[in-house]
Amino acid sequence: MSAIPSSNKRRTIPELRARKGKSPIVALTAYSALTARFVDPYADFILVGDSLAMVEHGMATTIGASLDMMILHGQSVMRGSEKAAVVIDMPFGSYEASPQEAYHNAVRILSETGCSAVKLEGGSHLAPVIAFLTARGVPVMGHIGLTPQYVQTLGGFKIQGHSSEQQDKIKQDALDFEAAGAFAVVLEGVTEPLAREITDNIAIPTIGIGASSYCDGQVLVLEDMLGFNDKVPRFVKKFAHLGGDIKKAVSDYATAVSNRSFPAEDNIYRPKS
Repeated sequence: MSAIPSSNKRRTIPELRARKGKSPIVALTAYSALTARFVDPYADFILVGDSLAMVEHGMATTIGASLDMMILHGQSVMRGSEKAAVVIDMPFGSYEASPQEAYHNAVRILSETGCSAVKLEGGSHLAPVIAFLTARGVPVMGHIGLTPQYVQTLGGFKIQGHSSEQQDKIKQDALDFEAAGAFAVVLEGVTEPLAREITDNIAIPTIGIGASSYCDGQVLVLEDMLGFNDKVPRFVKKFAHLGGDIKKAVSDYATAVSNRSFPAEDNIYRPKS
């Protein structure tokens, strides 16, 4: 299957990498052409995150996201965007077995969507995979700290960086990802001093989500910051409360249908005279 044409107006990966220490990088998730159209004018990159397994498909974790699922949603986001770079998560099980398998699956994502880069979760043990991909022309964003694909081994969605052991590991993860050729690294759910220290000590941009405002950029799940759900992580700021608005709209619609006030005269067609 051929890739969806990518606009030549898009932010490039070298442009994003060059933003290190400069104006903050703006990023949000999107999983469809519809939401991508809203995000695109304002975002430097759009993340097609495997969080779509939970947000769009009602799963309990991100582990159920499949490669075909990520590609399908990635294609939709590419159709709905023109300016932002698009980064797509490689789902659980698609890159851990070997660098060769990771490359095969990353090529599928890039070639079938036309996206800008892929993102991998994990730690230093994935540095050889990142090096293998980047040496072969696959731009890679890393993801460390609270890594949702490892929720089973982490024992839940727990903030990382409280202990000195965790801090040392996450700092080494960041250094190894940088050395392997990642162009940026997401810091999720880590303590603020740790995120600041990592940002100061690596030469690639850090993208915070539940980390420090000192990071080189920020990303949030779009539906969280729009207030679709009552319960969101502490690190989310709700910039709108659309969940309540949608409930009211649906309730009003149901009432209007029930009392036959909809469709009204303005909503129906009369025969032409």
